[in-house]
Amino acid sequence: MSSLSQQFPVPHKNFSVDIKGYKTDVVICNYDDHFLVIATQIGTMGTILHARKEEAMSVQPTFSVSVIFGKRDEPMLVACARQLVEHISSGSSKPLVLSLGLKDHSMETLKGIVSAVTENRLW
Repeated sequence: MSSLSQQFPVPHKNFSVDIKGYKTDVVICNYDDHFLVIATQIGTMGTILHARKEEAMSVQPTFSVSVIFGKRDEPMLVACARQLVEHISSGSSKPLVLSLGLKDHSMETLKGIVSAVTENRLW
């Protein structure tokens, strides 16, 4: 179930998906200067990451991902943020703030989150 609401002053979508048997709530917000994506299976924000495309003269783009709060020893969370900012960069130059509150940090779960967000994108 997906909804796009105009009541909140920021364009956003919120929906729930089942990923590996866990109900995963997702909120995507399109602010003027950032995208905010919250994906939670635990009802809280979890680890918060910042990801952006680096402006460079090279042909191949580079991406920067950093953990703002939370688990710094989870490379799969960083990989998820990188995948999402790569998808976003095809349609927008805005950076991403990503919050992941997950019970399961497997590759399959993170692929499910990337898939759900890109299917419901706001960029």
